[in-house]
Amino acid sequence: MAQDFSFDVVSKLDLQEVENAVNQANKEIQTRFDFKGSISRIDWDKKEALTLFSDDEHKLKSVIDILQGKFSRRGVSLQALDYQKIEPAEKATVRQAVKMKQGIESEKAKAIVKAIKEAKIKVQATIQGDQLRVASKSKDDLQATMNFLRGQDYGLPLQFTNYR
Repeated sequence: MAQDFSFDVVSKLDLQEVENAVNQANKEIQTRFDFKGSISRIDWDKKEALTLFSDDEHKLKSVIDILQGKFSRRGVSLQALDYQKIEPAEKATVRQAVKMKQGIESEKAKAIVKAIKEAKIKVQATIQGDQLRVASKSKDDLQATMNFLRGQDYGLPLQFTNYR
């Protein structure tokens, strides 16, 4: 009997790296000359949302640039960030919520499964909650599927885990 090989397609963030990036960004904001006397900062709820505060929209854009730089240096994908609209806050300041996407939504999962089927690779893709399981009798087909998915853009970072 032939053995099936499989791997999982997931979209997760390393929360420790996110915390390190946020701490580094806050430290840089405190020490930079152009933020002297500013209330600019980044708050994180330790789960899935960041809140950026600043004096005006121009400084808020600088805070976003600092945050994105720290994220990319730490290997956290910028595709996982979903920026909400800028809103006014207390004392004539502005804030912006940033949601961090984790897991694969069912619509995107269906689109990924459909793309795998249209690629005519001999694998079985099944949706399991917020991740996908791809199984095949051939390791080469699994490698081809991984390469195919790396070449696609689904608007979220994909990782391949649990390779058996």
